[in-house]
Amino acid sequence: MAARRLPALAQYRDDTVTRLLCAGAHLDEGHAREVDRELTEDRLKATGLTLGIDLIALARHARAAVLRVEARDRRLAWLCAVGVWAAVPVGLYGLAAGVTGLAYAAAGAVVLAHGAAWGLVHRTESEARAAALAVAHGADRPMDLVPGVGPEVENRLLEQKRANVVPYTAHAERTNPFVGSGQRLKEMVWQPIDVSRPADDPAGGGKLTIRPFDAVDLHTFVAKEMEHIAGLKGLRARNRLYVMGDHVAHVGSDLLPDRLRRPRAQIPKQLVQAGLVQPGAGMRTYLSLERAGAGGRVIVSMHLRARLQHPSLTWEVAAYGIPPLQARFHRVHGLPVGGFERWWDLFRYATSATGRLLLGAPSRLSRRSSARRRRARDLERLRRDIDRKHLLYDYGAVDSIRERVADWKQVGFSDRTDSQDFLQRLQQGVLIATERFLRDHNVDTASYDQAQQVINTTTYNFSGDIHGPGNYGAGGTINQPGQGPQHGNHGYGTGLQP
Repeated sequence: MAARRLPALAQYRDDTVTRLLCAGAHLDEGHAREVDRELTEDRLKATGLTLGIDLIALARHARAAVLRVEARDRRLAWLCAVGVWAAVPVGLYGLAAGVTGLAYAAAGAVVLAHGAAWGLVHRTESEARAAALAVAHGADRPMDLVPGVGPEVENRLLEQKRANVVPYTAHAERTNPFVGSGQRLKEMVWQPIDVSRPADDPAGGGKLTIRPFDAVDLHTFVAKEMEHIAGLKGLRARNRLYVMGDHVAHVGSDLLPDRLRRPRAQIPKQLVQAGLVQPGAGMRTYLSLERAGAGGRVIVSMHLRARLQHPSLTWEVAAYGIPPLQARFHRVHGLPVGGFERWWDLFRYATSATGRLLLGAPSRLSRRSSARRRRARDLERLRRDIDRKHLLYDYGAVDSIRERVADWKQVGFSDRTDSQDFLQRLQQGVLIATERFLRDHNVDTASYDQAQQVINTTTYNFSGDIHGPGNYGAGGTINQPGQGPQHGNHGYGTGLQP
């Protein structure tokens, strides 16, 4: 089919979400510290599966933002000590003793300290905004704009990007074991398909011989063919072993080489395959199909598990969604970029914030130092209990950065319709791939044709978590009815590229 030649419209960047989160690290100290602790600090908990984000870039920008604020507060604390704690008592003494020269000198010290603090706050905020604008609108890759965080950390984050195992906290088994995938949209077990009957020989004369296959073969075929069948360019398909956090040690040293360190994100594929053919205790393998919307604003995923038990095959299907980022991460799009507006905005910020930041610097440094020591003590105590008392520890991730900063109130019409289209295409693609696989293995697909008519009635609504007890739907499918409320879109932001 000939391609129609039309003018090109502006498109969202593929890494828009990464850029917004990196920019947010420079503009939101709380976000920067949270990311820095989770991605770079020593810990035992697994990192949640983070979809659609360059973790290395995010870790670098969060570390740069944290170091900038730390440097500012150390200088402010020194100015506070000299210009407030020392100068104010001296000035009061000079007034009381009638030594006006001493009082004037102390007052001058206070003014100079405040002026220096104002300049420091102004410069730090200016650097933060410049860094945020550069990563949000610049042409360079986000990870190239700031220094690295060390090869050990970055190698671990790179491994996390290709994760084929996901330890999830044990209590999530009752709600959402697919940590990092967002909120549940629908859970089903499709109607069984009889795979024990051989297909008719097209040449006549009887039946064909069924070619042996197992669930690994079926998963591999679906993973390879889905992008082409579903017509979803950029579809990510990966088999992953999902393991309950308190069962991680039972997988072996391939997942947990050291019980006093966090588990790995990659294991030999034979272990992943084993979780599909013969699942272990709290260990199951799923084929995760993930597709991001324009610019990564929304992410939909479908987790599939083939239940192949002679004489039937069923598909366990769970659909999940992650909505767009919270509105606070679009603040970078409202920053003045030059001229009088930028100067005036920075002037107002520095003037209003300097006093608070100057007087609070020593206490902030003290609280952070105390929190770091407390976390280090807790971690050391936990490791001692694991080592000496053989404590059964839950290594599983609780959530992920991407789903933690998402907001269903930001879902717009295009997000909903695109996501529904993705999920319907994924469902249809799985059905088509399953039929082709069965035909290739000489299986009679009459039972499949009957099941498909029921399965195709399934619909998806991209509007948040589903509440209410499960029940049995038409044709034996198990579903969760009653989608959550739909919300209007509160702004797309920008992040466009020509």
